[in-house]
Amino acid sequence: MSDKSKIIKVKKNTQGDIIYVMLENGNVYPINEIITMAKEHLIEGVNVAKSRNGREYLRSNPNDEEDDNLDNKPTFQ
Repeated sequence: MSDKSKIIKVKKNTQGDIIYVMLENGNVYPINEIITMAKEHLIEGVNVAKSRNGREYLRSNPNDEEDDNLDNKPTFQ
């Protein structure tokens, strides 16, 4: 059994960027905090990447399933 948490829902801004995530325990975190947690290997199924401008962002680990991609997760208000 894994000690890592899973992201189950996301909240996006008007531009479609993920700004908050909800973990399976119901806790909600801002994206910058989740990025830090992912770097510490506390979040299952994601990794931290860098854009061309150097900004860090969260992305799903590559696999053949589209329904577990972060953009495809259910949203919350």
